This record gives sequence, C-alpha cells and structure tokens, in this order.
Amino acid sequence: MNHDRPQLRTSAWAATIASAVAALGLAGCVNYAGIKSDKQIAPPTQYETKESLPAEGGQWPAMDWAKQFGDAQLPRLIDEALAGNPTIDQARARIEKASASVGTAHSALYPNVTGSYSWTRERYSDNGSAPPPVNGTWQSENNVLASASFDLDLWGKNRERLRQSVSQEKVAEAEAEQVRISLAASVASTYNHLAQLYALRDIEAREVKNREDIGRITDGRVGAGLDTNVERQTANGETATSRSSVSDLDGQITTVRYQLGALLGEGPDGGLKIANPSLGEGAGVALPDNLPADLISRRPDIVAAYWQVDGAIHDVKEKKAEFFPDVNLSASAALDAFGWGRFLTAGSGQLQAGPAIHLPIFDAGALRAQLKGRYADFDYDVATYNQTLISALSDVATQVTQIHSADRQLVDAQQALDAQTKAYQLALVRYKAGLNQQLQVLNADDNRLAAETAVVNLEMNRRGMQIGLIKALGGGFDASQAGLAADTETPIPAPSGSTATH
Repeated sequence: MNHDRPQLRTSAWAATIASAVAALGLAGCVNYAGIKSDKQIAPPTQYETKESLPAEGGQWPAMDWAKQFGDAQLPRLIDEALAGNPTIDQARARIEKASASVGTAHSALYPNVTGSYSWTRERYSDNGSAPPPVNGTWQSENNVLASASFDLDLWGKNRERLRQSVSQEKVAEAEAEQVRISLAASVASTYNHLAQLYALRDIEAREVKNREDIGRITDGRVGAGLDTNVERQTANGETATSRSSVSDLDGQITTVRYQLGALLGEGPDGGLKIANPSLGEGAGVALPDNLPADLISRRPDIVAAYWQVDGAIHDVKEKKAEFFPDVNLSASAALDAFGWGRFLTAGSGQLQAGPAIHLPIFDAGALRAQLKGRYADFDYDVATYNQTLISALSDVATQVTQIHSADRQLVDAQQALDAQTKAYQLALVRYKAGLNQQLQVLNADDNRLAAETAVVNLEMNRRGMQIGLIKALGGGFDASQAGLAADTETPIPAPSGSTATH
C-alpha cells in the first residue's frame, strides 16, 4: 500500500486551487486604479488655542461633579435619570446591536457546519420513470446530510469586516457616554433653572410686600390730603402687577418640575415631588493643562467620531478585497436510501468536496462605484471628526469666556443693586415725610427690582455656564478608563490609494 498517495493528492489539490486563483487573477479586469483619498483627521496642535484656552492648572471634571454644588438632592436626581430615562435604554440597545454585529462578523472567520435530516413517503407511478420494483409502490426515503464550508479570506475581507464592526461597537459605546453626559447636564441645568425661578419668585414676593407698604403710605397721604385717588389706584395697580408676576413664576416653576419629571423617566407628577433646590456656588473655574491634546480623550463625541473614521478605513479595505478572487472550500457527507434496512450501510453514503472560486471580471463599474462610495463615507467621517474637534474647542472657550464675563458683570451688578437699594430707601423715607411724589418712589423701586433681578439672573446663569463647561470638558468621561482609548497622537491616515490591478 502506498501511504504517500493521500499526501500527494492533497498537494495536487492545493496546487490546482493556486493555479486556478492565479489564472483568474490574470484574467480579471476589474480594478480600483485611481480611486483614493488624501484626507486625514486633524491633530489638536493644528488649532491655535493658547490665548483662548490657557493652561491654568485646573482639574478635569470627576464623575461625581454634581456634588460640588452642595445640594445632596442634585446627585440623586442625576442617578435616578441615568437609571430610568428611556434615552439611556436606547443607547444600551444600540450597543447591544453593535455587539451582535461583531459576533456575526467574527463567525465569518471560521468554518460553517450544518446538518439536516429529511423523511419522505411517496407512491411512485406505475407508468412513470421509476423502474420496477419501485414503480407502483409506496416508498420511504431517508436522507441525513452534514455539510461544511469555509471562506479562506485570502485578501482579508472578513477580517476587515470584523474590525469595522468592532469600531462601530466602540462608536456606540462612546455615543452612549455622550448621552449619559448630556442627560446629567440637562438634569443639572434644569434643576438650576428651577432654583433660578424660585429665587426670582422670592424677589417678586418681597416686591408684593414693598408695593403693599407703598400703598399703605399712599392711603395715609390721601387721608392727609397730600395725594389723590389717582395715586391710590396707581399703588393698588402696582401691587396687583407684582402679584401677577408671582403667579406667572408659579406656573413656570410647575412647568420646569414637569420637565424634570420627564428627564427622570417619570410622569409629570414625578417632578412635583422634588424639594426646592439649595444650590451653592460650586468649585472655582480653572482650565486643565494640555487641554487641546487631552480633550480628544475626554469628550465622548470626539472619541465616537474617531472610531467612526477608523471603521470607515476598514470599510474601504473590505470593499477593496472584493476586487480579488474569493475562494471557498466546501464538503458534505450524506446517507440516502429507500427504507430503513439499508439506510445506515456504507452503500448509502454520499461524499462531496471541492473549492469554489469567484472573481469579478466585468460588472459595468459596480465595484468601482461602491468603492468610491466607501471613500466618500471616509472623507465625510474625517470632516465630521475635524468639525467635532473644532466645535469642542470652541465650546470650551465660549463657556470659559462667558463665565469670566459673568464674574465681571456680577461685581458691577452688585454695586448697582446696593446703590439702587439705598436710593429706594431714601425715596421711601422722603415719601413718608411728604417730600417726594409717589412716582419717584415707584421708579426707585422699579430700578431696585431690576437690579436685584439682574444679580440673581447673573448668579444663576453663571452656574448654568459652569455646568455647560463641565459638559464641554467631558463631564468626567475618560476614554482610557472606558476602554475606548485610541492612538490619536498620530492622525489616522487615509486608506491606501494604491493602483493595484488584477
């Protein structure tokens, strides 16, 4: 017996496959010559930020950044929103779908094995093609089949599809972090707005008392003949206007509570259970060092854009692989027989094996058009990354500038409030003494009210800007901690634009 014969057959089979692939490769005429891209993501050092984003030795936001405002209710509300808001569930579902795509792409790297069994009962025609003794009888046919196929993936098409799926999974994870940060910032901003409305309501409630005091003084002056009924009605009207402002603020407060309830993933009544805010000033504002470079790993939207570009590169490479021969190996083994008696005998066996080779020779430009589309997607994703980075830098710079501007405005606004308060007090004393007209007191009170409202709005808006800055700095996200770190020191290069033909 010649034991080398199976090995010789295997070598001959492999040589046959190689020869067929080479022949088809030489015969093929579809190629991607001239289709390329020179786009690449921009490094953060490309943009000038030294003046707008100076190094100030500050710290990046921590995940528990809400605690700095000294209101224990705010962190609890954020945690409740992250646990119950449907947008978080949507983000998780997108991650699960991307993970399933990874599993599907991964399975293509391995052989596919299937099995089947069938049983049929059939009466054959007396006058049909079935020979005696089968014709005119009932017969049972049993068939069991096991088959296997394997894509050799010589040009890496399946591997690139897997890498592209992994990149898309990371995109989904980064986008989920962006949803989390946006939701937390929205809860904090809405909660701050609620605090602002309560502060404005307190001002208006005090204003009602002031107008009532002016009304009582007017009544006394009318009785003394110093004022007329005109001044009395004017005072009553001003008091009613202030009460109307309180009612308006009450309505706004209820509306914002409904908004908070929705953010928490609850019905409107959920917002009505929230206690009145007691927010403090929060930590001081100082930008971290090396901000532009580190921001790309702290902002999940930039990280998502990065992995989108990375996935587009693998998408291009996958499409390029389709220009080359595709080789699949398949094999099957079966048992097929009439009846049960001979079903499990060697004579019922069937075997089949062989390669299948596919190569596009003429497709009227379909593959080239598809590759151009993939390159267009890549260029779009690169532009999206660059725009996301530009917007992120501008976002941080804008928030910092607005905070510093608010700080300067607050100094002047507080001085204006002090002066207008003194002016109102003096006008009220003179009005009581009969030295001023009512109009002067009302004007002084209006000026004091406007100054006090301006101070409260500046304080509350500044805290809102601080929340916006926390969001702009990533809200505690860190790509390395989240398993989404990428090598962005060297920009992602454009996919190879070589002009290989086959």
